[in-house]
Amino acid sequence: MLVRPHLLQLKPYASARSEFSGSARAWLDANENAYGTPGRSLETSFHRYPDPYQLALKERISEIKKISTDQIFLGNGSDEAIDLLIKVFCRPGVDNIVSLSPTFGMYEVAAAVNDIVVNTASLTEDYQINRKTVDNAIDENTKIIFFCSPNNPTGNLLDSVDILYFLKSFSGLIVVDEAYVDFTDQLSFINKLADYPNLIVLQTFSKAWGMAALRLGAAYASPEILAYLNKIKLPYNISTLTQQTALEILQNTDQYESYIAAIKTQRQWLVEQLHLLEAVQKTYPTDANFIFVKLTDATSVYQFLVDQGVIVRNRSSVHLCEGGLRITVGTERENQLLIDTFKSYKPVGKSLTSPQNF
Repeated sequence: MLVRPHLLQLKPYASARSEFSGSARAWLDANENAYGTPGRSLETSFHRYPDPYQLALKERISEIKKISTDQIFLGNGSDEAIDLLIKVFCRPGVDNIVSLSPTFGMYEVAAAVNDIVVNTASLTEDYQINRKTVDNAIDENTKIIFFCSPNNPTGNLLDSVDILYFLKSFSGLIVVDEAYVDFTDQLSFINKLADYPNLIVLQTFSKAWGMAALRLGAAYASPEILAYLNKIKLPYNISTLTQQTALEILQNTDQYESYIAAIKTQRQWLVEQLHLLEAVQKTYPTDANFIFVKLTDATSVYQFLVDQGVIVRNRSSVHLCEGGLRITVGTERENQLLIDTFKSYKPVGKSLTSPQNF
């Protein structure tokens, strides 16, 4: 049994809204302010607690993802799901997780907060999985392996054959973090859930769906695994405002698809333009909404861009990312501004050309 033993018999907190849901003539069970929210009508107020299990929102996500509602866990960003998975399955001071470097930093942070050791396995020079390195990082106390694909900060898809290898050979949990899957043509690992009971797929509505400010992430897994996440999560982890707004946004699939198409078009244009810049040594293949670029002097370029009000992410201090910048694909105007500003950069020792007012 992978679950921490003391959680098997844990009786979760029973909120008023988890004990009763549906319609009623009078709601007198949750000590709410029955008069409503100041400045709002009763129809638009927030005086009632939210649905603790987000049933209406899950039904809409179920339609989009072609997955049953009991295989959906919604969290305050995918960060909450990462934290809860570690809490449920890893014993503090005993168990460990495996994280591939370079990758999304939250796996390591969540592990550290929960007193869980991180066994790091380096990706290859072209940011792919080295099976031997990962195998060597696994021991008898390894409970979870995290694969980020497309990977952050490098943007590339990890080889699905390698991920499937560990799904078959590893006795613990495999988490595939697909925060950027909307920007690739590869099928989601959600399609593999029926085949692998130890698989958990993380996705977010922050990126492609443009809900970063709402903080809404998802974990897709077997009902048995998600039952434990629901058991220990905070009772009302997703606000009514987030649930209502997300439900409205998720009706606009045509606009979502048009945004994805525009981002892919701009991504290709940006790659082509970056190749032409003297300071750029290499752009890496990307299936995300960002591009990882190696430069002759990344820190100098980064500071120059910041001074001109163009903000990218300096990843030079990250393992295997030395000399690298992560550049988000913006709008056509923002991307043009980036390239025009970039063109005015001169290496240290050469005179700087002041950029025009774009």
